Amino acid sequence: MFRSSTEEVGDTSECGQTWGVFPTARSRLHETTSYYPGSSGSSHQSLHEGNTSSSHGLSLPAPASDQFHQSFTINSSLLASTSDSSFLLSRVGTPKLRRTPGLAGAAGTHPPRTPLTDHPATSSSSATTTSSASVIVAVVEGRGLARGEIGMASLNLKCPELTLSQFADTGAYAKVTSPWAKSTVQPTGLIGLLIMATLSRDSRNRGNSRLFHYFTLLKVITKIHILMPLEILMPDTASEKGKGTKLFSLITENLSGVAFTAIQRKYFNEKKGLEYIQQLCAPEFSTVLMEVQAKYYCLAAAAALLKYLEFIQNSVYAGKSLKVSFKGSEQTAMIDSTSAANLELVVNNRDHRSEHTLLGVLNHTKTTGGARRLRSNVLEPLVDVGTINMRMDAIQELLRDEELFFSLKNAIAQFLDVDQLLSVLVQIPKQETVQVAEAKITHVIQLKHTLDLVPRLRMGLKTCHTVLLKAYSAALEDNRFDVILEQIKTVINEDTTYLKGSLNMRTQKCYAVRPNINEFLDIARRAYTEIVDDIAGLVNQMAEKYGLPMRTSYSTARGFFIQMKLEGLVLPGGKLPPEFIKVTKHKNHYGFTVEDLMKMNDRCDEALREIFHMSYVVICQLLSTVHQHIHCLYKLSDAVSMLDMLLSLANACTVSDYVRPEFTDTLAIKQGRHPILERIVGQQPVSNNSYISEGSNFVVITGPNMSGKSTYLKQVALCQIMAQIGSFVPAEYASFRVADQIFTRIGVDDDFETNSSTFMLEMKEISYIIHNVSDRSLIIIDELGRGTSAEEGIGICHSVCEFLLSLKAFTLFATHFLELCQLESLYPNVENQHMEVQHTRSGDTGAESVVYTYLLNRGCSEERNYGLRAAEMTALPSNIIQEAKMIASKVSQQLLAKHHSDPGTQRQRAVHKLATRLLQTARNSRLDRDSLRMYLKGLKKQYEAELLAAGQPASIDTEEE
Repeated sequence: MFRSSTEEVGDTSECGQTWGVFPTARSRLHETTSYYPGSSGSSHQSLHEGNTSSSHGLSLPAPASDQFHQSFTINSSLLASTSDSSFLLSRVGTPKLRRTPGLAGAAGTHPPRTPLTDHPATSSSSATTTSSASVIVAVVEGRGLARGEIGMASLNLKCPELTLSQFADTGAYAKVTSPWAKSTVQPTGLIGLLIMATLSRDSRNRGNSRLFHYFTLLKVITKIHILMPLEILMPDTASEKGKGTKLFSLITENLSGVAFTAIQRKYFNEKKGLEYIQQLCAPEFSTVLMEVQAKYYCLAAAAALLKYLEFIQNSVYAGKSLKVSFKGSEQTAMIDSTSAANLELVVNNRDHRSEHTLLGVLNHTKTTGGARRLRSNVLEPLVDVGTINMRMDAIQELLRDEELFFSLKNAIAQFLDVDQLLSVLVQIPKQETVQVAEAKITHVIQLKHTLDLVPRLRMGLKTCHTVLLKAYSAALEDNRFDVILEQIKTVINEDTTYLKGSLNMRTQKCYAVRPNINEFLDIARRAYTEIVDDIAGLVNQMAEKYGLPMRTSYSTARGFFIQMKLEGLVLPGGKLPPEFIKVTKHKNHYGFTVEDLMKMNDRCDEALREIFHMSYVVICQLLSTVHQHIHCLYKLSDAVSMLDMLLSLANACTVSDYVRPEFTDTLAIKQGRHPILERIVGQQPVSNNSYISEGSNFVVITGPNMSGKSTYLKQVALCQIMAQIGSFVPAEYASFRVADQIFTRIGVDDDFETNSSTFMLEMKEISYIIHNVSDRSLIIIDELGRGTSAEEGIGICHSVCEFLLSLKAFTLFATHFLELCQLESLYPNVENQHMEVQHTRSGDTGAESVVYTYLLNRGCSEERNYGLRAAEMTALPSNIIQEAKMIASKVSQQLLAKHHSDPGTQRQRAVHKLATRLLQTARNSRLDRDSLRMYLKGLKKQYEAELLAAGQPASIDTEEE
């Protein structure tokens, strides 16, 4: 095997993974009509590889080329063509009709413009790198009697998986999404007026069916937000000027930075979509056909998406090569995009580049596939307790078995992006170029490198005991991995491997194919070797001639050139000899070349082109034989990404003191901590207990400004999400009830983009919660009604609270309206809690100051006028502060209600609390007989004490129990 000692410098274009480069030649243009909803540009790079052998391709039906080009409206203006085949997207701030250049000619003759992966092979990807846009989404909405049915298909260009989803606002879906669908109670009074005020006049006139449809659309928008698409495809009928549908309007309003493309409605054809899936779906995933054959709108979206991808990528997917899956909204917990932003799940609100997010705390992944999977799970936590516990069992085993942990971690760190490697291997290009040939050779080398790592991963899993790890161990025993590797080794040299650096990979690609397979290839390689040797000889001659420390270097941009570092040496006459050209200088480092070296570079490039062309012919023959087994890489991709995520979650446990949670019908956290705050401060922050059950499912939290209410609310929600993705949580003990939806209403900012005031924004967010909440939701509300007068704010809060109290959802409601504490005396399932503060007085000046303990305690806050205390910390004049205190005191005496309960209410509350605790004990207790007896005696004593406090006889009434 040829090994080059030439030093490589200045390479930025080919380090990491190489997925293919395309010529920048552009086809002739003609004008088409398109909409531009975006405001920010993005760079599109090319992805174009594959076997050109037609016997392995899928011949998809296509219309005449002219007709097809006229029907697809391409949304990117080809304003510039650069050396890396990237194109600049030109967009406008608001949706409007534009004339943009399209592409003419046959569908297969223009340069593709799909994104190129630029991740390092083994680096741990942050949120920014893993979430770079690479997904194309097609959305179609039913019309007429099918209005409300929305189909969606998405395909990640870095992973050959077609994901189908379908949404509906009728039947079972409406029953799940809105409590009003389950009863005859309709939103009336203040709540009804507020909700209807957030909708358009058209929605109010058409009644609740339009109302449900509106919030179904919001669910679709949330799903698209999670996918972070590069481009969205919709029928041209949905985006007609002046007649755009509500779905189109919402997409352009909420996803302004995403490119939008209008496609003729005829390409959204469910029959064609089913045909495509039957032809393209890999045999391992063929059961999806039973799930989707009646999902007409997601099939229609799939048809348009696959045809569009064939058009823009200049390649087709090989038959029986795609992973096709159907994902309904009921399989994961739903977190809307606003809640994801409020909780800082993947993006920090202050600094988008910061890793102080939940994803940043948990992300210790070593592969891009693992990071993508972790991000997806953070945004869409699981709801199946069995699956969650299997993950936790695996994490627990990794924490207990140190050898298993490090062996798997070291093995996983060597893997490339298997998803993307598989994606390019199953694509068949429509044209052959030197760049395509070079890229395909690279892919085979990367495939060999990946398969060489499988035995090491198998050995790491040999000693595992948990169900999930054993399942992945069994999956890796598939003999197809060995079959493919043996077939590759018959053509590819044994010591050929993937290396970082352009010169290293250039050498590997040049000598990848074994000798004596192609005689002309061997001759070309000998010529290449002689040229490289001549270059090294030329540089040595120049060094001897001028007595300077010269060495041969290489970069992708310059090819071979001469580099020199002067240390204590002086150039003759203070200048380089005149035959040195293209001189660059950085401090005492010089880079230059000579005419003879430039000519040798040209000869070297010509020899390489011959080598790549002849190697490509051999590689294509190899791929034709291994293609029938290539689908086992889906198993490998799934195993690597899942193991990487589990290792990452286990690693997070070693960084901080986390505990394994359990799942019951109660949310109980002992000494819980905020996971992001813990990372920021570098030590354990103040911890708090949390308890929410069916008997006390509504918690009202009061306390001064800056006392920690918002942090505590977010802490509970983040711990809930961590538990549902299978992670351990920052606490001493934790129990959770699985939440099917997590809602938040946090913040009091205006929204200038939608011309919404603080109050209107609050009403829109709370109406979304009310329409979509279910009995198993978790609701976090941090302030409500602060954007209007105190009287109206209290009325709105009280009305919203009473509506939520009628449900079994777990609700945490933080407020400054102390009047809401009266709810505890009216409803047995309400509990008041407050953030405790302490007052200290200076011995010198006698000035009183407030110390925030950040501790949560039972009861209503006794603090009064804490807003004025905050004002005292500013530069306001003291006379203004004193007058404000006097007025506030008078108003409080007139308006502040006394919190009291009659004995009958207190007795009912004690009975309700006892009954709830007994039910919880019967469902979840794992105590032995003696411990259970002691616990029940404690419940009895507590119940009797509460009866005495209410002035009732201290005895248990067996009839009421």
